[in-house]
Amino acid sequence: MGAVPSTEGEREPLIVPPNPETSVQPVYSRVYGRRWLVLTLFSLLAFMQGMVWNTWGPIQNSAMHAFDFAKSDIAVLVLWGPVGFAPWLLFMWLMDKKGLRASLLLSTFFMAVGAALRSIPVPEPKLRRWLVHGGQLLNGLAGPTIMSAGPLLSTTWFAPDQRATATAVASLVSYLGAACSFIVGPLLIPAPNDTTHALVARAVMMDTQISHIRDRIQLVLYAELGMVVLLFAAVLLYLPPHFPLDDRQRLSYRSSICRLLSNFRFLMIALAYAVPTGVVAGWSGVLDMILTPAKVSQVDAGWIGFWSIVGGCVFGVAMARFADSIRGMLKLILVLMMAGASLASTWFTLTCLTRLTHLPSTAATLYASCILVGIFINSSVPIFFELFIETVYPVPEGITCGVVTFLGNLVTGCLLFFLTFYSTELSWLNWCLTGSCAFSLLLVLFFRESYDRLYLDVFVSV
Repeated sequence: MGAVPSTEGEREPLIVPPNPETSVQPVYSRVYGRRWLVLTLFSLLAFMQGMVWNTWGPIQNSAMHAFDFAKSDIAVLVLWGPVGFAPWLLFMWLMDKKGLRASLLLSTFFMAVGAALRSIPVPEPKLRRWLVHGGQLLNGLAGPTIMSAGPLLSTTWFAPDQRATATAVASLVSYLGAACSFIVGPLLIPAPNDTTHALVARAVMMDTQISHIRDRIQLVLYAELGMVVLLFAAVLLYLPPHFPLDDRQRLSYRSSICRLLSNFRFLMIALAYAVPTGVVAGWSGVLDMILTPAKVSQVDAGWIGFWSIVGGCVFGVAMARFADSIRGMLKLILVLMMAGASLASTWFTLTCLTRLTHLPSTAATLYASCILVGIFINSSVPIFFELFIETVYPVPEGITCGVVTFLGNLVTGCLLFFLTFYSTELSWLNWCLTGSCAFSLLLVLFFRESYDRLYLDVFVSV
């Protein structure tokens, strides 16, 4: 009773199956062959920025003899990297408003000028010290863009099933540059280290030996300057002025900052990332100083630092590829990584306290524990980045990663600031590393994950 016949529109299905002849792929699913050129160029920039930042830590003994640097000078030279993140809001605004090309050009210009300042062969030690510090600061100013733009590049250029892998490559190559400085410096520059076989006091060292060390350091600085200038020319000539556009809407710059700072879940996982990565960055920057009391030479300390970072980069790309193939597993991967980092850092700390713990302190145990720390912490970086973006979408990727990298460098800066005052005994640094890993593991365990961007990629686009 009272029933009326249905209309033609009411008999239409609610979900219309797509017609293969008329369906159109979303704009953001299109990929370009030159994306690999863009990724390679960006990766080389990140490689050199990390290598220039970590120039002085692996050769701290040689630098102290050649340029009359103190241990506090070495700590401050490493500190300029985190200090370069002070104007991070300006760089994030530039990336959001002007695009990736303008941001990379400015960052590469800073790197080139900074490398040039470090390379000026001034005979006056005090002036030379100021030039070196100024060059390191300018290189640090390139950090906010270089370390934050990887996820933006991967989202802009790569398909969803390649995104985590591209993020891993772009974000980990700067660590690989820092790793290579552990090898290039100690192999090319002689080490007047108390841990070498020939113990030569600074007061009686021959002028010819000091001059030779200074010349070798100058050679490394010239080589790094040449590579940075070539990369600046490549960015200027070959980086595309316009990038593929993602048709999904993003929040404005001001709204994004307010959304991030008011999101408790984001702040929780941001601290889980910033504390261990910030501590391990400062810790690895002075690894030679940490291992010297254990009778480890400058060259051996360089190899330990090198393999710890390289292992993290290789393992990180492998885990990102795994995350691309099996989506929605980011939290589980991070729990396993942080648990492994906590165990490895505890092993390393107790090994360095062999007089109290009576654990065997051999080259094999130092190598194994330190390399495992690097593998677990460094490989977690791209996984954290992907989880950040999923958590706060539709906040732009560059702004999100800019905030977390600033927090990580803030932790590094605080650590190195204290190091300038407490540089005689460094066992407290190892305990900071262990505590930071345990703190991160606790936060990740209680984090409630969500995958808003993945939902759009997988379901809405279908």
